[in-house]
Amino acid sequence: MSTPAEQNLIEGNKAYASTFTEGHLALPPSQKYAVVTCMDARIDPKSAFGIPLGAAHIIRNAGASVRDAFRSLVISQQLLGTTDVLIVKHTGCGMLTFDNEVAKGAVAKSKGDAAAKEVEDLDFLTFPDLETEVKKDLEWIKSKNVESGINFSGWIYEVETGKVKRVE
Repeated sequence: MSTPAEQNLIEGNKAYASTFTEGHLALPPSQKYAVVTCMDARIDPKSAFGIPLGAAHIIRNAGASVRDAFRSLVISQQLLGTTDVLIVKHTGCGMLTFDNEVAKGAVAKSKGDAAAKEVEDLDFLTFPDLETEVKKDLEWIKSKNVESGINFSGWIYEVETGKVKRVE
């Protein structure tokens, strides 16, 4: 018996595959860029950022953290040839609403001491200010850049309007 999420995947894929014609696309992204954005379900990177299938790597995680995405970015740049990285955080991000202590407390309360022990050293990479965190991520990733010629830029996506603005 399938869960509703599994059934949605099965039915959605059936419809998608019935008209799919893009199996010829190359492995490296054709427009040579990567987007690091949040896993928030209100963000549709393909539509919101105008990304055609096969054009870019889209790397998603809680808070659009470049630290969390670093392994994927190294692969994207070093093995698959991307030369631009767009970091796109967003308004109304859940990572603005708690800190490490709150997250660890929630795990302990809902899952018990054994689970709490598993996350005691985990940094949930929360942040109190959106624009400041975009700047911190840009500074951090630029300090890790081992190859010249990679462009990094920071952005904020407004979930309320669908618009992006560049963070300088």
